Amino acid sequence: MTEPTTDSLTKLFDELFSKTLNTILVRGDDEPIYLPADSENPQHRVIFAHGFFASALHEISHWCVAGERRRLLVDFGYWYKPDGRTAEEQAEFEMVEVKPQALEWMLSEAAGHKFHFSADNLGSDIGASELFKNKVFRQVQDYLLEGIPERPASLINAFQQYYGTEPLAPERFSLKGR
Repeated sequence: MTEPTTDSLTKLFDELFSKTLNTILVRGDDEPIYLPADSENPQHRVIFAHGFFASALHEISHWCVAGERRRLLVDFGYWYKPDGRTAEEQAEFEMVEVKPQALEWMLSEAAGHKFHFSADNLGSDIGASELFKNKVFRQVQDYLLEGIPERPASLINAFQQYYGTEPLAPERFSLKGR
């Protein structure tokens, strides 16, 4: 099995999407962000934080969920409240994170990289809830049974070939120990 790196991840992503969807994956220095093409940058950019593999997969997952119109907006036009969310704000955050984190989990498995649920709320002791973890797990199972959308499916296939991982199957996913 080939060790997953951000360099290989960037190469695979760009090979698939730089020409077909005019989108590239970029290692950023600070906060992750999605930036659509503009007068200074002819390509859309999925920018991940600090060279972290997990950040790249997470941002790719959001890109995979975003529709064509949202991919023309900075950060897909989504609401975002930084660290220190209340329990109510965290619940709202978790509602929009189910599909992206389900895809991130699947991409992580395909790349041979350990997946961690993200509450993205470092300024608080509110972590990912059990309800949220269960919803993400159920979404993974739904994708595996009903079909994975085209963009993440093509990435999963490329990852499995490049990293030498096994095909995704429902039994590969479990909430035990997470």
